[in-house]
Amino acid sequence: MSAGKSAAFDAPVHPHAPPAPQSLAPLAPIAPHVLDEAAEWLMRLHDSAATDADRRACERWRQSHPDHARAWARAELLMNKFGGLPSALAMPSLARPSGTGTGIGAGAGGRRAAIGRLAALLAAVPAGWLGWQLASERGWTAEHRTATGERRELRLADGTRLVLNTASAVDVRFDAAQRLVVLHAGEILITTAPDTAAVHRPFRVATGSGTAQALGTRFSVRKEDGATHIAVFEGAVRIAPRGAASRVVPAGQQARFRADAIDAATPADEAGVAWAQGMLLADGMRLADFAAELSRYRSGALQCDAAVANLRISGAFPIDDTDRVLQMLVSTYPVDAVTRLRGYWVTLVPRVETDAVTGAATGAASRSASRTAKNISTNG
Repeated sequence: MSAGKSAAFDAPVHPHAPPAPQSLAPLAPIAPHVLDEAAEWLMRLHDSAATDADRRACERWRQSHPDHARAWARAELLMNKFGGLPSALAMPSLARPSGTGTGIGAGAGGRRAAIGRLAALLAAVPAGWLGWQLASERGWTAEHRTATGERRELRLADGTRLVLNTASAVDVRFDAAQRLVVLHAGEILITTAPDTAAVHRPFRVATGSGTAQALGTRFSVRKEDGATHIAVFEGAVRIAPRGAASRVVPAGQQARFRADAIDAATPADEAGVAWAQGMLLADGMRLADFAAELSRYRSGALQCDAAVANLRISGAFPIDDTDRVLQMLVSTYPVDAVTRLRGYWVTLVPRVETDAVTGAATGAASRSASRTAKNISTNG
């Protein structure tokens, strides 16, 4: 099991600073010593001991020279796009230099090395920005990842159990203020543990839509296109979209939320997280929906012909062997699996049967799909 690692930069870069410019101005060359100073201020303001005097001093530094403002805008551009540095690029939290005052200090050797790495990242923004942005959005730089069809269980530093589903990516950022899991892609199942820190730290999961704060709970989080799905099985979860009021979802309920709204809650079903035990459970599920879900665990393309899209599927299917699942479908339901490109492309189509009397081909699957009341149950 891998324990979560502390990481810096969970908070906004500067609560009072204007939004980062979206032009190319921050990407123009900046003197190395200015980038060093910007990196030092980032370190200082994200130290748990940062004070209002530090923030005011940083603001004075930022306004004292155009290059300072440009360096800070570059830092904000980097931080805002990532929502904090990915763990693969981030530095561990470091103690404040032993000196006093609010000026830029040299600090200890370890701190200077960390500041140097951060300054190098700021300098590299023009050359590597597009690659970094794509890597962040896809979760390629995430601390913990799973491949297609893989599952992985982690035991975090506080004892929380976190299970990653197929093609998932997360960063774990524990510090003195909070326990944060950033979900970049895929789906996770979390069983939280009581925090052992002297000062209570809330447990949150962050996505592009907002955050979900655990209130002593077991819950799942799934990142979808433009939205996040939460299902609560024990305790409760407070959903806080980026641009809307928060809401508490109790045990036995699930909800989908976007950055500006939370959909109405509906009953949650444990069958939705059967993947954690290696199973995909279906109870009267449309074949089109079943194929879409199964495709998450299979490399390549899995499609469903419109003629059998409404065929109802029920049963328990092993997601660790998707070829076997396809065989189960073909052996039980009036469908065939047509494969191309050596199995990389699979389409579920109506099975063509021959009439025993006339010898004519019949569309058994199309007729069966319309009789949804007579579902066939398959158990793997």
